[in-house]
Amino acid sequence: MKITIIGSGNIATHLAIALKKRGITIFEIYSRNYSNALALAQSVGSYAIRYIEKLSPDADIYLIAVSDKAISEVVEQMPLVSGVVAHTAGCVPISILEKFSSNGAFYPLQTFTKGIELDFAKIWIFIEGNNKNSTDKLKFLSSKLSNYVETICSEKRAILHLSATISCNFVNHLYFVSQQIVEKAGLSFEYLKPVIEETAQKACKISPSLAQTGPAKRKDKDILKLHMKILEYDDNFSEIYKKLSDSIGSR
Repeated sequence: MKITIIGSGNIATHLAIALKKRGITIFEIYSRNYSNALALAQSVGSYAIRYIEKLSPDADIYLIAVSDKAISEVVEQMPLVSGVVAHTAGCVPISILEKFSSNGAFYPLQTFTKGIELDFAKIWIFIEGNNKNSTDKLKFLSSKLSNYVETICSEKRAILHLSATISCNFVNHLYFVSQQIVEKAGLSFEYLKPVIEETAQKACKISPSLAQTGPAKRKDKDILKLHMKILEYDDNFSEIYKKLSDSIGSR
């Protein structure tokens, strides 16, 4: 099976490396930044393409691993190919790929950062194809990477993406807020890392509802007032604290 990857960012890089390790041929790599495409291609024994219009029509699967807003531009510029064309986005329906007779989605539900290794065998991959051929090929490719593969529709994939945004991006922003608060007081973010790790582990071992603790859960109004007073210096932080506390307390 020959795979062409369009993109050279976080997801494209992780996919190219992971597929190469599993014996899948990375046929070509295209990126708007040719130097990035060249560097990635060299790392996985592939070829970098300078112009998207010059993509070979001979790949089995074309993975569009670019930002959501760039997908339509890529589709417009791509030549017609007989292989399966799939994007890696969470919230973009496969109808955006209707230009291609075989199309779909290949969505690995994980946060990707260059240089941070991941075990793809433990990552859920959600696929969707517009026909049996595209579904079967995407399922086969997914099975080469992960032990966890599911076929779902675009609507449910968008719901997963929303939930992942909250549990990953929003939670990480709260880590940032916590870091700002402690460092303003001359304290170290290191002090919080054990509780961050324990909370994440509990949420996975039991459930977020059972793992919930704290003053909002206990409806401890005195502590909530004290925390709000500490945060008086930053309206944004205090608003975040109040809204989240209200949400926790209402459950």
